[in-house]
Amino acid sequence: MSMIAVFIGRLFIAVIFIVSGINKLIHVSDTSAMIATSGLPGGLAIPVGLFELIAGVCIALGIAVRLWSILLAGFVLATILFFHREFTDPMQAMAAMKNLAIAGGLLCLFGYGHTRWSYDALRQRRRDELATHRAQQHATDAELRAARAEGRAEAVGAPVVVEKRPFWRR
Repeated sequence: MSMIAVFIGRLFIAVIFIVSGINKLIHVSDTSAMIATSGLPGGLAIPVGLFELIAGVCIALGIAVRLWSILLAGFVLATILFFHREFTDPMQAMAAMKNLAIAGGLLCLFGYGHTRWSYDALRQRRRDELATHRAQQHATDAELRAARAEGRAEAVGAPVVVEKRPFWRR
């Protein structure tokens, strides 16, 4: 049940950034003006919109969740410093607290980055399967080498001595 909650929470957080990124890209001139009023270069509108959109989609799909979540947490905390620093204004204080909560959720995603129903988890399962297959193949090869050596020893007439060492030490 907790994995379902993590999955749904991941989607909810992703939606915030997908919608925000799309809005920034649709309304580039408004976004540029807002960014410029804070003292930053207005040309950041398109890169910021693309960053939010790509990061949101990656988090929704579960692609490099830990990386994107830590980058977005830093981004959200930076927006508090640049856009919501008037804590005496109730609207600014509320926006800063909202961003702080989003950063907290993103840090939780960073902690639980490899959850079910994500591309990252699928890749990890595949890596584990390949490692298991390689280990089984290595064990089979070691058994075949031992059997061949035993057969050669019997053909020569030498006594068969089977060494009891694990296959990884041969």
